[in-house]
This record gives sequence, C-alpha cells and structure tokens, in this order.
Amino acid sequence: MTELPPFELGYPRTELRRQLVAAVLAGEKTATSGLWSDFVAEGDDVPAAGARFVLHDFDDQPSAIVEVTDARRIPAGEIDVAFARDEGEGFESVEDWRIAHEHFFQQSIAPDTEIVAIRFRLVKRL
Repeated sequence: MTELPPFELGYPRTELRRQLVAAVLAGEKTATSGLWSDFVAEGDDVPAAGARFVLHDFDDQPSAIVEVTDARRIPAGEIDVAFARDEGEGFESVEDWRIAHEHFFQQSIAPDTEIVAIRFRLVKRL
C-alpha cells in the first residue's frame, strides 16, 4: 500500500481536508480538480484511468485506496454542473465551483484556465 502514490485533497491538518476525506469515505465525493500549472510545477501528468492512489486523511495518514476512473486536462469553461456536484462539496452550479476553487487556489480561474478534472472511485478503506 505504501508503494502507491498519495491522493491528497486540500492540505493536511485543515478542516477542508477532514471534510473532503469524509465525503470520499461516505461516497459523496467522486471527483476532484486541480490546476494543470500545479501538476506541471510538481512534475506530474494527468493520471491514467485505472491508476490507484492512497487517500491521506486529516493527519496525512493513509485512510483509503482510490482508483481513477477518468482524468482529463480541460479548460475550466468545460467544467459542467454534474462534475461540480460530483466534487461532493455542495456545489449547485459551475459558478459555485469556480468561486470555491478561486479561493482555494488563490487565483482567478478564467474559462481557458487549464484544469485537471479527475473522477475516481473508492476501492478500499484502510
């Protein structure tokens, strides 16, 4: 299990991390998104469907295994309401999604901002 790369939602030891992990474990969160520029800066690529990761909890400890079911690099303008809702954070519109992500990323998200949109499933609780 430790050989799997980490799947980190939010930042360790934050209430947001606690909420996001709980939503995954409850089956309410099946999607997440990140800035393509952050992936590039970290030397990462869009994960392939079937790739498995270890979900890290509030204390940055392994809590579950998740598997990517779909991942794409797309312009933010292509995020739809179904994806926004699947993020499991109570978004009812793409605008809700955009505002929350601008706050998290601490930058504006224009329609052409490149986003990595990831869908995943919970494989196993640890």
